[in-house]
Amino acid sequence: MTPHRRQFACIAAACVLALSVGAFAQSQPATKAAPPAAAPAAAPAVDMKRLAAEVWVFAFPLVLTDVTREVQSAGVPPNTFKHRRTMPDVTTTDLANPNADFLYSQAWLDLSKGPVILSVPDTKGRYYLLALLDAYTNVAGSIGKRTTGSEKRQFAIVGPRWKGTLPEGTSEVKSPTELAWIFGRTAVADKADVANATKVQDQYTLKSSAAPPAKGAKGAAPAPTPSTPVDTKTPPRDQVAAMDASKFFNRVAMLLPGNPPTKDDAPMLAKLKQLGIEPGKPFAVSDPAVEKQLQEGAKQAIDAVTTASKGLSGADIRNGWRIDRALGRWGNDYGRRAVAAWNGIGLNAPEDAIFMSTYLDGGGKKLDGANRYVLHFDAPLVPPVDGFWSVSMYDDKQRFVPNPLNRHNLASTDRIKTNADGSIDIYISNDKPPADKEANWLPAPKGPFSLILRVYWPKDDVINGRWNPPGVRVAS
Repeated sequence: MTPHRRQFACIAAACVLALSVGAFAQSQPATKAAPPAAAPAAAPAVDMKRLAAEVWVFAFPLVLTDVTREVQSAGVPPNTFKHRRTMPDVTTTDLANPNADFLYSQAWLDLSKGPVILSVPDTKGRYYLLALLDAYTNVAGSIGKRTTGSEKRQFAIVGPRWKGTLPEGTSEVKSPTELAWIFGRTAVADKADVANATKVQDQYTLKSSAAPPAKGAKGAAPAPTPSTPVDTKTPPRDQVAAMDASKFFNRVAMLLPGNPPTKDDAPMLAKLKQLGIEPGKPFAVSDPAVEKQLQEGAKQAIDAVTTASKGLSGADIRNGWRIDRALGRWGNDYGRRAVAAWNGIGLNAPEDAIFMSTYLDGGGKKLDGANRYVLHFDAPLVPPVDGFWSVSMYDDKQRFVPNPLNRHNLASTDRIKTNADGSIDIYISNDKPPADKEANWLPAPKGPFSLILRVYWPKDDVINGRWNPPGVRVAS
């Protein structure tokens, strides 16, 4: 394991390491055999506080996903697309580090009643990605130019228990949970291209399949209906963090029937049962002392996750850039999954996109518009992609920067000038550069700023870490 991976392991595992060490020690056999005449030792009492903390870390992404569904679907039926029709600009304040590469689409799916049929148009080569995320924030599937091409297609998205015959001409995409989320992106070149991109969005359609389930197939219960009005103003993460332990664990119990953990989660399932969580049955605690331990355990977990979320979050630091090449599929790394969910759900699989960010130059000094910089890609080291790449500029509030060109990013699909040897120089400054460099100018604010390099459909060298972006250098 490389040093940066070891460092990440320490950060992500902080959520559960301290909690599990005691349990591990309790489970180890004694170093010496007990005397034959001695009575067997009493089983150690269950540490409910530790148990509650571990289960909270495991279940947080599930509950967060469900609360996010409630908030974002208020007034919108399930299996319905919602589209963002405009590109973000300097007036955009509801998004941190907005992305000017795409128009976004999303749909929350209820697969408890059978398959949902997704139709996509012929995008005429336009890059698009419809990522399917399960209830635990894993990327369950990717539909788009990389995986399924840009031709007109039809897909049947099915839940974990469904068996039956699909409509002719559809391709099956299986979700491991009944609650699923389509997070879609349609590439847009600039404001003049928005109308064309929205026509593509309009042709993403969803409909429930008329195909009946196979005889004897078991369907899961639909997502629980909230008993109180949905709070659409408080961020979902804050709503989950504010839940008392009993409410949180009850929500977990109600979500489990339709959103079963995997076979690899069997040890954690045993802990859920030990805590008193049974799928589909209300969770209740009558003992005030136990209730207090559950509350303390949940708080301990929240504190651990928030602390870990402020760390490196698994990033590889190269030439001043923070890079995480292993998102979207968490396995049983529950601490890391919880930290990522705390920072924001909807992450890409590395094969689809890898984001790299920096607020430092190659020498480790903070980027500032008082200086002039160059981001130089040698000809063999231009970001290796099968899709495209872009570099975006943000001020110290993670917003786009006002500038005379109204330019907030430069993409490989733009008319970027290349040098005679095939290399590329991106000029970064607050002052306007000479006219012959303006095509490659990324305007900066007068003060501190940060950059995000987004690489879509990266080649293996990016995914495996053999390629890293060069440091941003101060121009001579």
